Amino acid sequence: MPKVVLNGVTVDFPFQPYQCQQEYMSKVLECLQKKVNGILESPTGTGKTLCLLCTTLAWREHLRDTISARKIAERVQGELFLGQDLSSWGNSIAADGDPIACYSDIPKIIYASRTHSQLTQVIGELRNTSYRPRVCVLGSREQLCIHPEVKKQESNHIQIHLCRKKVTSRSCLFYNNVDEKSLEQELAIPILDIEDLVKSGSKHKVCPYYLSRNLKQQADIIFMPYNYLLDAKSRRAHGVDLKGAVVIFDEAHNVEKMCEESSSFDLTPHDMASGLDAIDQVLEEQTRMVQQGELGLEFSADPTGTGLHMELQDIAKLKMILLRLEGAIDAIQLPGDDSGITKPGSYIFELFAEAQITFQTKGCILDSLDQIIQHLAGRAGVLANTVGLQKLADIIQAPGPVLDFLAFQVVFSVDSAEGNPGSVPWPGVSQAYKVHIHPDTGHGRAAQRSVSWSASTSRKQGKVLSYWCFSPGHSMRELIRQGVHTLILTSGTLAPLSSFTLEMQIPFPVRLENPHVIDKHQLWVGVIPKGPDGAQLSSAFDKRFSEECLSSLGKALGNIARVVPHGLLVFFPSYPVMEKSLEFWQARDLARKMEGLKPVFVEPRRKGSFSEVIDAYYKQVASPGSSGATFLAVCRGKASEGLDFSDSNGRGVVVTGLPYPPRMDPRVVLKMQFLDEMRSQSGAGGQFLSGQEWYRQQASRAVNQAIGRVIRHRQDYGAVFLCDHRFAYADARAQLPSWVRPYLKVYNSFGHVIRDVAQFFRVAQKTMPAPAPLAAAPSVGREEAAVSMAKLPSTLLSTRKATSLDVHVPSLRPRPTGSPSPGSPEKSWCVEYEQEPVPAQQRPSGLLAALEHSEQRAEALPDVVHPREEEALGYTAVALQRKKRLADLQRGGRRKIRLVSPQEPAAAVQAGRAKLFMVAVKQALSQASFDTFTQALQDYKGSDDFETLAACLGRLFAEDPRKHTLLQGFYQFVRPHHKQQFEDICFQLTGRSCNRQPEHSLSHGQHAQPAQDHSGL
Repeated sequence: MPKVVLNGVTVDFPFQPYQCQQEYMSKVLECLQKKVNGILESPTGTGKTLCLLCTTLAWREHLRDTISARKIAERVQGELFLGQDLSSWGNSIAADGDPIACYSDIPKIIYASRTHSQLTQVIGELRNTSYRPRVCVLGSREQLCIHPEVKKQESNHIQIHLCRKKVTSRSCLFYNNVDEKSLEQELAIPILDIEDLVKSGSKHKVCPYYLSRNLKQQADIIFMPYNYLLDAKSRRAHGVDLKGAVVIFDEAHNVEKMCEESSSFDLTPHDMASGLDAIDQVLEEQTRMVQQGELGLEFSADPTGTGLHMELQDIAKLKMILLRLEGAIDAIQLPGDDSGITKPGSYIFELFAEAQITFQTKGCILDSLDQIIQHLAGRAGVLANTVGLQKLADIIQAPGPVLDFLAFQVVFSVDSAEGNPGSVPWPGVSQAYKVHIHPDTGHGRAAQRSVSWSASTSRKQGKVLSYWCFSPGHSMRELIRQGVHTLILTSGTLAPLSSFTLEMQIPFPVRLENPHVIDKHQLWVGVIPKGPDGAQLSSAFDKRFSEECLSSLGKALGNIARVVPHGLLVFFPSYPVMEKSLEFWQARDLARKMEGLKPVFVEPRRKGSFSEVIDAYYKQVASPGSSGATFLAVCRGKASEGLDFSDSNGRGVVVTGLPYPPRMDPRVVLKMQFLDEMRSQSGAGGQFLSGQEWYRQQASRAVNQAIGRVIRHRQDYGAVFLCDHRFAYADARAQLPSWVRPYLKVYNSFGHVIRDVAQFFRVAQKTMPAPAPLAAAPSVGREEAAVSMAKLPSTLLSTRKATSLDVHVPSLRPRPTGSPSPGSPEKSWCVEYEQEPVPAQQRPSGLLAALEHSEQRAEALPDVVHPREEEALGYTAVALQRKKRLADLQRGGRRKIRLVSPQEPAAAVQAGRAKLFMVAVKQALSQASFDTFTQALQDYKGSDDFETLAACLGRLFAEDPRKHTLLQGFYQFVRPHHKQQFEDICFQLTGRSCNRQPEHSLSHGQHAQPAQDHSGL
């Protein structure tokens, strides 16, 4: 592997690094060598993960080598190197004059990312390097436990307590083997991700959870999700020591949100009710045992092995504390408009004091809560639900002697804060935190889960106690106080860096905004202020649901889908906007037209359905002969975070608006107020963002994350469509990533957008190497590739379910909808492709002329239809036409692109349909029958004798059920005044209406009426 010397450190890199990669590695080394923090933005696809791993591990090896050299020099200096300066053997001083005297002083690397799936990708990159450090990956019991009884528990905290019981009693075989087997080479030496750890643990009968904790002690690099670092409770639970460590936050664009959420909590009536029920259950159980004289008045003995050592009066006291807390919350008067009230953060101490929860009593309360939770661990049923008790324990659990306002332990982490307010880090708890009490909007849903909760919650709507942190700087400063060596935040979308660093409230002397590794012909970025009909595109609150805006956006997406090959991603500002748009398009037939171009998949709200939908999308894109697929998603959703949309999976990204947070949400309002307060207090220096700046930043960062889906590696290419007129404003453009801004162009004409994008993909497909074929699932064949155009067989029901929008979008459940009038503007969105320009006067006019024209060329056409595929041909030859267009696009041939308006009937489109329909008929019929068919058409053209034509078609197509689809498909070419007669005859002969539309993945409550006929027959 090539060796690159940067800042005196030799870095082994898998290939010769690009200039931007060398710059990135130099910045990482600057952070490490100067012992300072860094914030580094490098676009997805520039290899930042590889750069981070190679650089940090090379730096550690450099430190190890210099220590070795110094030890050798000290040992032999007197004999061999008289008078020679030891510094010639290398410098093992880390920074600030702190010498690293021994190997154990070499800083560990803590590599954190958002999820374990992202960490698995990082570990995969590590395996591609020449470095082989000792590795450890930390996870939860939910992910790592292999004990059958513990694993089947649905609640994570129940798993924790049941695991502790088995570990304490040494009744877990897997835990008992940890000490003996953790030193085995097969477990300690390989680079294992979390899945490998579970497999190895199962193979060797050793607990992966405790094995990873053992491996952590000797590891050079530790991988973990970054909530393990930001949550003080998780840090302690996993024994994470940050002193002297190099901490890396990859995918750090979410760190701000995670910092605030890990330091906040919401205590709901459901939590209080379930907690009281759990205590009631234990109280009744123990009272019954006392009455039976089995244990006496005290439970010092524990014959059941539950670990409960509590007196009855202590259980009753704990119940009284919860009732008092519930009463204190309920006693707070709220405004009549259900808006809730807000109080300073310090109010939380007053509220808890009313329930006798103070710093002095918290130890006893926590011990009692822990005993009851462990006593109930592993029990089934609603009454064993201990989630509420666990949440209360998390809220009041103190993290230790260090002043700390983090992660559900903020309330009692300030031993001396009550008596010494000056000890609170600035901004203090009263400013950085707010107490918000508001009605429980989820009360009705929660009450349905259990009928056994206390009457206090069932007789009236409860109140939610929210304790919200608005300063992510608290979490960051806490990490610095732990004594980290260096803190590095990196992501592909951190821009604008200035506002991001202000939010973190710690210094970042080293900063970088890296360019991309791609060339100019690999990226197209356009701002599209207006749709094809000239209407303004806007997701502003007062316009986004207007009929004009929704219609124009639907037409724009249809045209974009025609010119973008393979996979197309469409991002909406929110789920409600996406669902409302789909409802509108479905009611006006726009959804069907989109589906006719590319099958449409929708990101579901429920996480459990997401993998099914995204897998079906990947399969559709990879299907042989497929025209690709469209994936509708939301900004900040799962699809915008780290998923692989490389190459054909994502050739285009459409952003349909600026995804601002909900302006009237109490948390958003309070966040903006907090920032405005802090900014006014900090004076003209501007150490804080204003509320409005933060609000705009949230939208920009979500947009930038969506844009990052389009280019995933050096050889990738794609187009970005910003479909909102506000993207044309200078301040909005300035918020885009630095690597995107040079490519940006604002278009005043939608026709120019289509022209330039088509040219862009022609050039890209000619100049860029073809990507490796996407692996399609064995079940995905040609019929499934045309899933939106033909009736789905039973084997494809899973894909049908994945693409059915009404499964994931309840508002799209089938219901009667009106059809657009024949002259409605929706009939106009169409983009026509032709391999060579055809003068208007030479185009065939009407079906018969088109069939005559195509018959002359039928022999020259490829055999794209086979007799056994007649069912897949289904509704005329639109699927074949799509395949031909895709083949033409893949060959990169020139084609004419023209927006078709109502004043300019799409005669050539009719000709294309007729031509492909003729091919299908010719393949299905014998030569004699085909001659009879063409003669019947000629007679119909001259005589307008429909009955003779219908009799001939019946003989040719009605007897063989496989030919019924061809008979039904002929409907669109019948003259308007004969359509109803043909409809009746078609139903009599086949038992099915020839006017029914193809079964799409978009469900329709009522089939649309036929389009206005322009055939000229």
